[in-house]
Amino acid sequence: MELDHDTCYRALASRDVRFDGRFFIGVKTTGIYCRPICPARTAKSENVLFFPTAAAAQEAGFRPCLRCRPEAAPDSGAWRGVANSGVSNTVTRALALIEMGALDDNGMDALVARLGVGERQLRRLFAQHLGASPVAVAQTRRVLLAQQLIHETRMPITEIAFAAGFGSVRRFNEVFQNLFRRPPSALRHGSQPEQSAQAGVTLLLRYRPPYDWPAMLAFLSPRAIAGVELVADGCYYRSICLDGAHGTIVVQQGEGHALQATIRFPRLSSLSAIIARLRRMFDLAADPEIIGRQLSADPLMARLTAARPGLRVPGCWDGFEQAMRAVLGQQITVLGAIRLAGKLVAQYGEALSDPCADRPGLTHVFPQAAAVAAADLAPLGMPKTRAATLSAIAAALVADPQLLDTCASLEEAVLKLRALPGIGDWTAQYMALRHLREPDAFPAADVALMHAIAVHEGARPNAKELTLRAEAWRPWRAYAAQHLWSSLA
Repeated sequence: MELDHDTCYRALASRDVRFDGRFFIGVKTTGIYCRPICPARTAKSENVLFFPTAAAAQEAGFRPCLRCRPEAAPDSGAWRGVANSGVSNTVTRALALIEMGALDDNGMDALVARLGVGERQLRRLFAQHLGASPVAVAQTRRVLLAQQLIHETRMPITEIAFAAGFGSVRRFNEVFQNLFRRPPSALRHGSQPEQSAQAGVTLLLRYRPPYDWPAMLAFLSPRAIAGVELVADGCYYRSICLDGAHGTIVVQQGEGHALQATIRFPRLSSLSAIIARLRRMFDLAADPEIIGRQLSADPLMARLTAARPGLRVPGCWDGFEQAMRAVLGQQITVLGAIRLAGKLVAQYGEALSDPCADRPGLTHVFPQAAAVAAADLAPLGMPKTRAATLSAIAAALVADPQLLDTCASLEEAVLKLRALPGIGDWTAQYMALRHLREPDAFPAADVALMHAIAVHEGARPNAKELTLRAEAWRPWRAYAAQHLWSSLA
């Protein structure tokens, strides 16, 4: 990623919040790297270097600023949405796996095997788009998460070490001593008593503004599955299950440009993976300025993006759950599909081991693939073919837990999903949009999308005509679809 020194320096001098997260500044005289909005006195031009990511600055030997806190910067993925032979997906998928802890327990060999690319190619792509190696990105992620936990929670330092993905407290202390020249405890201000993560961890999840939180809740509310999810009082509640352990999350609008998430989960080592899932679920890596600017070239999208400038594409908590939702939603209303999903949960979901005291409506976790694969779904009251599809997908996922992983391209992902029994193009595109987070996924056969075009442009297209109409919205067709759906509300 090329950064023009003079342009970046002018942005630094202006302290314009629009540049926050787009690059970082390494100050040679202090050895510190900062955000463009850092309140510290602006260093001379000859004394600064510019980096595309915090990982690149840290790999170059700079340490995070304690005033502007680089861990609080919004994510910037300038390569996302680039229609370029799978490059965007390779980098994005690699980052998602690293955020889920792929390099915490396993090495580069396991990562490149899951990605289906060579190690040299992956390093080259990371250097090109992120300015840092995959290992440096993983290390920076651990350090910045630990720094955020130190500043925003009262968790004991020992718990923070494991929650951030460090293998031992000793290694955690060594990294912080080398990077900050002080122990982790010295970064914490105030004298409030420590509180274990077992009571819940509350964090801010930053995004690039604007963010249309009411629209996000308006989408999630009618799709909330009884017993698993609840939208109330401006908050989103749900139960979660990871590797057999149960917990709950509560997400609401936070202070500044951030969502506030309260996570209750018994296993500290899963915290970073939970945060990564929440960031994907609520589309916190999106850059609304870039998306809106490109979509606005089309007159219809210009009107819709102006009406909802911070609209995000809602994701999902779990790929298997989203697959079940998509199949249940085939050719029936949203309400009908959610009723069936509620029956599925009540019949085959596990009772939540530690119910959320302030929200008694959360009673179960979504069924696991093995439970659905072994179940007789006929009593749920759906067509036999649809029940057979649910069972077949569950069985396939039991046989191959990585079946729903991101592929090298949207086209490859759709082909892979359509190979599953009972999965057509609409279902595959919808799963790519919600679960795989493909920015250009577009379910052209969706009845609501056709209706929205008819409302706005006077003529109802068929799927082929809508596909042609959507060419003007590439590579952000998923966001165009979300704008059309929201416009009907």
